[in-house]
Amino acid sequence: MSDNDGKKTLGVRGGPRAGNVKQSFSHGRTKNVVVETKRKRVVVPKPGAGNLAGAGKPAPVGDPSRRPAGISDAEMERRMKALQAAKAREGEDAARREAEEKEREVERQRRRDDAEAKEREEQERIEALKAKEEEDARQRRAAEDAAKQAATPAEPDAARVAPRGGPAPASTPRKQDRDTETKRPAKGKGMGEDHRRTGKLTLNQALSGGEGGRQKSMAAMKRKQERNRQKAMGGTQEREKIIRDVQLPETISVAELAQRMAERVADVVKALMNNDMMVTQNQAIDADTAELIIEEFGHRVVRVSDADVEDVIAKIEDKAEDMLPRPPVITIMGHVDHGKTSLLDAIRDAKVQSGEAGGITQHIGAYQVKTAGGSVLSFLDTPGHAAFTSMRSRGAQVTDIVVLVVAADDAVMPQTIEAINHAKAAKVPMIIAINKIDKPSANPQKVRTDLLQHEIVVEAMSGDVQDVEVSAKTGKGLDELLEAIALQAEILELKANPNRAAEGAVIEAQLDVGRGPVATVLIQKGTLRQGDIFVVGEQYGKVRALINDKGDRVKKAGPSVPVEVLGINGTPSAGDVLNVVDTEAQAREIAEYRANAAKEKRAAAGAAVTLDQLMAQAKESKNVAEMPILVKSDVQGSAEAISQAMEKIGNDEVRVRVLHSGVGAITESDISLAEASGAPVFGFNVRANAPARQSANQKGVEIRYYSVIYDLVDDVKAAASGLLGNEIREKFIGYAKIKEVFKVTGVGNVAGCLVTEGIARRSAGVRLLRDDVVIHEGTLKTLKRFKDEVKEVQSGQECGMAFERYDDVRPNDVIEIFEREEIVRTLE
Repeated sequence: MSDNDGKKTLGVRGGPRAGNVKQSFSHGRTKNVVVETKRKRVVVPKPGAGNLAGAGKPAPVGDPSRRPAGISDAEMERRMKALQAAKAREGEDAARREAEEKEREVERQRRRDDAEAKEREEQERIEALKAKEEEDARQRRAAEDAAKQAATPAEPDAARVAPRGGPAPASTPRKQDRDTETKRPAKGKGMGEDHRRTGKLTLNQALSGGEGGRQKSMAAMKRKQERNRQKAMGGTQEREKIIRDVQLPETISVAELAQRMAERVADVVKALMNNDMMVTQNQAIDADTAELIIEEFGHRVVRVSDADVEDVIAKIEDKAEDMLPRPPVITIMGHVDHGKTSLLDAIRDAKVQSGEAGGITQHIGAYQVKTAGGSVLSFLDTPGHAAFTSMRSRGAQVTDIVVLVVAADDAVMPQTIEAINHAKAAKVPMIIAINKIDKPSANPQKVRTDLLQHEIVVEAMSGDVQDVEVSAKTGKGLDELLEAIALQAEILELKANPNRAAEGAVIEAQLDVGRGPVATVLIQKGTLRQGDIFVVGEQYGKVRALINDKGDRVKKAGPSVPVEVLGINGTPSAGDVLNVVDTEAQAREIAEYRANAAKEKRAAAGAAVTLDQLMAQAKESKNVAEMPILVKSDVQGSAEAISQAMEKIGNDEVRVRVLHSGVGAITESDISLAEASGAPVFGFNVRANAPARQSANQKGVEIRYYSVIYDLVDDVKAAASGLLGNEIREKFIGYAKIKEVFKVTGVGNVAGCLVTEGIARRSAGVRLLRDDVVIHEGTLKTLKRFKDEVKEVQSGQECGMAFERYDDVRPNDVIEIFEREEIVRTLE
């Protein structure tokens, strides 16, 4: 018994005449028994069938004789239910497939209808265009025929009739010619060209009968009609040439020149070749040559220079009715440690001075103060150290009033005099603040007297310069100082136009790790708003954020308002001017022009020397020892001040050369540059990052950190002093006179001498004098007293001397004995 595809087959094998008996059962339904013998095939009714009427019907579930053996009632019922469920699912699937097929057929029919509608519309449009073109051609031919008939005199009708056997009339083409014209290939196609279709055959091509080419546009058809109309009217009309103003810079490429003239590049290249210039479209030509080509093409030349890119910075002339009052800008200046920052702290009620390294100001700061009277004042605090001259100069240039702080217990010092000169050069009024009057040693009258030497006459001495006695420690005189400032500002009548593009001066710039390049800008004109595009020096950017002196973000800053500007692509230089422009492209172009101009200026400054100067520099470089250094600072002003201080260190033998100075942390590139040049790296209020520290340790580069400029300058000066050669001084210790010369075997000539002055030492240097002329300088080979070798011989004693590698000694020669000592030199 075997199971095959759910069917059970029973095989019966008998004797020689017996056949194979197979009985199949399928899902409880018994089929007829088929007996196969060698002679014939007999079909036997299934067992248990009483009559033929019951054949093929399913057996009852409960009838054991009508179902397969081994199948229980429950199993039989389960199979029947499964069969019914399968038939139900098949019916559902068939219904669903039939519905989906109907939907797809509807969608295909809709698409075919849409495509056919579009094709019909396209065909109608093409037929309309063809009909219009044929009508135009017919009208044109009629016009041409009418023109010819009008131009040609009428001929007799007999002339137009050809004689029998003669040639046909000229106006009637022969049939062969008509056939030739019909078979002539279309324009633009060769005689042997294959006109087979290439690519896919679209429905549009099949309906239109085209060859698959692109259809002409309406503009092309209009141009063709215009040409035909002009031809019918008696020839083409030349288009009127447009004369253009062509802007011509110093150099321009051929392609750019053709574009500005609106001419073909090939025509411009041809014109240049006619002028014996073999150039391509990518090559640049000079302005003179380009001017000749422009004039040859009939255009006008407008000469421009590279500096014209800055013309986009509008020079707005402010009208009197647009001017509004603005706060005054006051700069605090004076000598170091005279109390400038402390006085400003007392006015602002802040503690800036306590946060400064070493108790001195090393940055230029900008603050706004609102007085008790409601007026707003903008203060600039400048350093007083000698190295920060440029900072004080910038402070005086952007200020309206200078408050000169002089300590009452001190006198007028060098930086005080320098501040006076800066204020006079900037032509700004001064107010003298005599500070530290609370000290017992204070002498304000001495300060007023000392100022007379510098042409500063205060009001207390019948002058026109206001002076106020103040104390930053106790707060005495601060109100009087603010009143004096307000009075001076009222006299100046300070006004500005806030409703224009902003313009300001960079007070300080730095590279912040988290915020990028940051510039402290004092707005002088207009209003700077968030999102404005600006150019500042050789840098440009877009205002990403504005931060006031209190650390708060603001949306805009008007005249006389100091703010920190974020969004610059690089760190500008202190003193640069900020200008707002319209587009970023203009800002980038101006910045690139300024950077290139500065680069060319530096190159020209280094190259503008004569041959004699080059020889002098080469000779000087051999004799001058250089100490290269790298300086990184927290702000641009400090880096500038340190570089200027380094230039002042040195003399004719030693000098300090700043290889690189910048703002921001010390990086790996700085370490690489320092290693290549053998220079130390000085960090002023900055530190090296982790990769830079690791690289410095591996390469042996020294990094020094400083927070006070005094210490940095002193250390560099001490290091530069080490490059100075020690001074060699000679000290004469004795003289000896030769009495007799003895020749000793193995030694040579030995001079018998008498020490006439001082002392003779074996380790000292000697010179041999003959008639007061030095004929030899060297060292002693031997110094003997009788037969013994001695180290020194006192005055009045006799001894024997022999020179190292020199024997020409004579009686009455004088031996000069001296010692050399080295003296360590330092830079003052």
